[in-house]
Amino acid sequence: MSQIDNLPPLREVIETHDLVAKKSLGQNFLLDLNLTAKIARQAGDLTECDVLEVGPGPGGLTRGLLAEGARKVLAVEKDSRAMAPLAEIQAAYPGRLEVINADALELDPLEHLTAPVRIVSNLPYNVGTELLVRWLTPKSWPPAWSSLTLMFQKEVAERIVAKPGSKAYGRLAVLAQWRADPRIVMELAPEAFTPPPKIRSAVVHLEALPEPRFEADGKKLQMVVATAFNQRRKMLRASLKGLSPDIIDILTSVGIKPTCRAEEIGLEEFCALTRALTGATGK
Repeated sequence: MSQIDNLPPLREVIETHDLVAKKSLGQNFLLDLNLTAKIARQAGDLTECDVLEVGPGPGGLTRGLLAEGARKVLAVEKDSRAMAPLAEIQAAYPGRLEVINADALELDPLEHLTAPVRIVSNLPYNVGTELLVRWLTPKSWPPAWSSLTLMFQKEVAERIVAKPGSKAYGRLAVLAQWRADPRIVMELAPEAFTPPPKIRSAVVHLEALPEPRFEADGKKLQMVVATAFNQRRKMLRASLKGLSPDIIDILTSVGIKPTCRAEEIGLEEFCALTRALTGATGK
């Protein structure tokens, strides 16, 4: 399946348009169309969905998404050099690909999409985590997207699915698992990319839950979790003392030992602590 459409191979596309990957843009191009089609399939049935893709580059994953039947793909690309190869894909899939030359951090893509929406991206390394947190923390829930299928550095992927007690467990795990079901569905070696990064990569699929697993105010939960993990080697009675002068009593009231550290606390406990702190401070 190295040829999924009538367009040229990606190496030829890159050479034709002199599209050398830029480190400043976090670019590592995935050129194997077998792999890009496989990533597209990890997102599920796309035939009735609009798909948001951030950082398409020369369009390998874009082509995979369209070949797998996506109703529409909205490709947001900051690098103007990629506009010409993406225009060629537009011509091959008339009416199904919209390309916007913009910074994804400064764009509201919902104006260009119709539900149901899936987000599928080989995210640029330098903005991947920030985009994930934004998608996990909208003003209201459920979100505009039904699933996220995203490629990260393997280390980041492991942080998203980590469980309490592990070194990888932290803020990303709590935010992701509070409102979604995340799982690693693929791993990729450095040699799959041009240029090869120094680390392995992994694809994470997150299915949005209809409502959060446990009751808590989203912004306050983020603040509590960030405060706890900013000093993860400290006991909670020390790392959280700035949130309330009665932090030891509040921790004890929800069944958390004040001598515990953040990495020992599960999602349900963090939500209970957030509710207790909200009640204690009235904020």
